[in-house]
Parts: sequence; structure tokens; C-alpha cells
Amino acid sequence: MKKVLIIIICIITVIACSKDTGGGGGGGGGTLNCASVPTSFSANVNPIVQAFCNTAGCHDANSINGPGPITNYTQVFTNRVAIRAAIASGTMPQSGTLTTAQKNSFLCWIDSGAPNN
Repeated sequence: MKKVLIIIICIITVIACSKDTGGGGGGGGGTLNCASVPTSFSANVNPIVQAFCNTAGCHDANSINGPGPITNYTQVFTNRVAIRAAIASGTMPQSGTLTTAQKNSFLCWIDSGAPNN
């Protein structure tokens, strides 16, 4: 009985200490309402890519990390499924944290078909 109690406490601790990914659509089971979220690649998503992804040690032009370079629309579009999962789970970006607005713009842009706009 003591072992079961310890296992339950460990599970609760792991769940309680997991990284909070913020508002809906961040992997927390919430539904993201994209109706009023700006989703332009050039105005909203690309600035995030340039600030957080296209940096030395991450996914710049010389990167061998994960899918390699993520510096432009084609590379982002090609890797959009993995990028969405990483942003939603909170594992990316590894350096820094996206604001809720940035995260929602990126996720909603992908969910809207990732247009080159």
C-alpha cells in the first residue's frame, strides 16, 4: 500500500511541476480560437522565426539541429508540423519564451494552412 501511495504522489508531482505552456492551444488541452489572431507570415510569424529560430546554435543557415536551418518561409512551411508540436508543447524555443500572442500567431498561422502572406 505504501508503494502505491508513493507512486501516486510522484505522478501528481510530475504533473504539477510540468512546464505551463500558457493559454489555449499550448498543449494544455484548451482550444485555440484563431478568429482574432493575426496570422500573416511576413508580419507576425517571420519576426518570431528571425528572433528565436534563425540564431547561432539553433536553426540558422549552418544548423544541423533537428530539421536543420529554419530561416525562411519554405523551411518553416516544410517543418510546420514539427514546429507546431514543439511550440504547443513549450519545448521551443529553447532560448527564451514566446509571449502568448506570439505563440498564438504562430499556431494559428499553421492551423490556417501556413500561407505565404
